[in-house]
Amino acid sequence: MDIIGHAGASHGPTFGPLVTHERFPYRAIADTDSFRWPGDTGLAVYLGFNIEHFAFGEGLGAALGPVSPQPDVLNYSWREYGNRVGVWRCMELFDQLDMPSGTLINTALYDHCPDVIDACVARGDEIIAHGHTNAHRQSDLHENAERALLLHCRERIALHSGTPPSGWLSPWISESHLTPDLLAETGYGYTLNWCHDDRPVRMATRAGSLWSIPYPQELNDLPMIIGRQLDACAFADMIIDQFDEMLEQANNSRHKQALVMGIALHPYLVGQPYRLRHLRRALQHVAAARAKGDVWMTTPGAIARQMDEMERAGLTGSSRLQAQP
Repeated sequence: MDIIGHAGASHGPTFGPLVTHERFPYRAIADTDSFRWPGDTGLAVYLGFNIEHFAFGEGLGAALGPVSPQPDVLNYSWREYGNRVGVWRCMELFDQLDMPSGTLINTALYDHCPDVIDACVARGDEIIAHGHTNAHRQSDLHENAERALLLHCRERIALHSGTPPSGWLSPWISESHLTPDLLAETGYGYTLNWCHDDRPVRMATRAGSLWSIPYPQELNDLPMIIGRQLDACAFADMIIDQFDEMLEQANNSRHKQALVMGIALHPYLVGQPYRLRHLRRALQHVAAARAKGDVWMTTPGAIARQMDEMERAGLTGSSRLQAQP
């Protein structure tokens, strides 16, 4: 495969196809599928509720203020607020609105605050593996260590919460070149790492295929509040605007589509009381549309299972656009 050469190469650059991942082919959103979500809805909405635990005095972590030499008490305790307070307030809100959650957990939480995960399981939430801790990047691991991490998370979640996870989100969305292969080999059915489409996409791996379920990096409180320094009112408005626009796109008279909208939340951010009030406003807007039968409020795992059914029926574009491993 030709790629642009290094500067100073004796024959200059070449201009062939660029290096690609070879996990899936290009497919335009205008290439429509011939199915709808349950209830003849065009938009599937899920909450991606990230519950994380960080090592004290070492490793990575989102920062509210300037990072201090370790132990960084300011930033550590701010994140820990999410596990002690924010997560419970968010679950109360989800209960009030009768909303399911795709709950992404670090398995270190089983040692730190198992009551939190027990409460999620009791709610009937889908438990999704999110590494052991968000204090370390998955992409730093070699193949055997990465495989061990994936197996550990499946086994520990199955042991303590009753069901092995079918989905994965890498800490910090960090992948190695082998991550999709290792996910398929260790029993996962879908990944949330990629944000390249508004529909599920089949990814080729050396062990078969893996669903990529759309996970938001725009409609995500962490990059919005920490990266772009927006706050709760603006983030709630973004949720409402995204929802209204995607609902209109899904029901477009020219080409009805089955689209996916995720809302990524972290309890140390949206669990702060003044932010929670704005999140409530946004989720009430979604709940009102659900009450009219306009949307399918669901979880990533349910979306993956529905896609399996539609694929078997030959109703998805992935049935005819398969990437080659």
